Amino acid sequence: MTEPVPGTAGETSAESPWPLRLLSENLKAYLDRAPTTWIEGQLIEHKESRGHLWLTMRDLDEDYSMPVTVWRSTAARLGPGIEQGARVVAAVKPNFYTKTGRLNLIASEMRPVGLGDLLARVERLRRSLDAEGLFSPALKKPLPLLPERIGLITGRDSDAMKDVLRNTHLRWPAAEFELRPVAVQGPTAAREVMAALAELDADPRVDVIVIARGGGALEEVVLPFSDEALVRAVAAAQTPVVSAIGHEADRPVLDDVADVRASTPTDAAKRIVPDAGEERARINDARLRLASAVERRVRQEAEHLQQVRSRPVLAAPETMITQRHEDLVRLRDRARLTFTGALRREHDVVTQLRARVRSLSPQHTLDRGYAVVQHDAAVVRDAAVVSLGDELDILLAAGRLSATVSGSASGTTPIEPKGS
Repeated sequence: MTEPVPGTAGETSAESPWPLRLLSENLKAYLDRAPTTWIEGQLIEHKESRGHLWLTMRDLDEDYSMPVTVWRSTAARLGPGIEQGARVVAAVKPNFYTKTGRLNLIASEMRPVGLGDLLARVERLRRSLDAEGLFSPALKKPLPLLPERIGLITGRDSDAMKDVLRNTHLRWPAAEFELRPVAVQGPTAAREVMAALAELDADPRVDVIVIARGGGALEEVVLPFSDEALVRAVAAAQTPVVSAIGHEADRPVLDDVADVRASTPTDAAKRIVPDAGEERARINDARLRLASAVERRVRQEAEHLQQVRSRPVLAAPETMITQRHEDLVRLRDRARLTFTGALRREHDVVTQLRARVRSLSPQHTLDRGYAVVQHDAAVVRDAAVVSLGDELDILLAAGRLSATVSGSASGTTPIEPKGS
């Protein structure tokens, strides 16, 4: 008895497998449900047999390719331009051939991508990136005055490489380069340029990076250097980038995002290094102007010094000291007279005050013949305050006396002047 076949792939096992036919049929049934898809690529093979076209289409950026079949009924409706090397868009549906397990794409419509369509895409990308601010002047990094090492990304042994190297060394013979030869056209160009840019941007010795390409067909020049991933990589680079894509008719988007745009590789050489001859001429001119300025300044200072030396104070410098000495003597004499006068006046005042004080002193009264009588350390002003036999202390103008009261008289007897 035959065992039942598992209903789904997940139910299969080593003991209960699917026949190969069933897997092939299931794959075809699954792929037949896929909708028609528009794709874009480049035709790298083109064969015709009895009106049918057998093509191979490759991805524009990566190394992917698939066979494409155009049946005779569809091929008869195709316009011109469907040929090997053409860039096309096609409406395809996957087809799986169960007998051999071969997968290919059946095209129901195909048309070449015109140059106008490609340029329109480039312009849409340009407007989109501009709206993001990637072209803002504020993001532009200045070029170094004299780069230590120049990174150059261009085609191997190309005219662009020779132009940049030759013209740079003509302007500055000591210039050093870090070369990165890459493909500058074709599906791998943008990817190779990005890889070289990442290497040079990570090298601390590289001060500026030049991406150069000579002239050529519009699609060979503009399209690879308008790749969105490449443009964003240039915008994110820390090292200043110079775009030198020699195509004046239509500019790649790289020109807008680069820090400096050069019209040609030769123009790039003029922008990244100064001209040694011009710099020497500027140095010589600066030296002449500096020497002239120094001579002029020395001459001005010499004239000023001569004017200063001719002034009377420097012609006879002792005059300043003599005048100041005379002023000092005069001031000293005036101060001495003033001080002497003031001292004399104050001496007279002190003499008068001394005489006045002496005339009012008790000693002066004693000198006139008066005496001070004291009893028990108190001045006796009235005879009634003492008694017979009291001891008295008499102060004279010169010396003291002791006396004993032997009698007293009350009342006050005026003292008559002598000789009255």
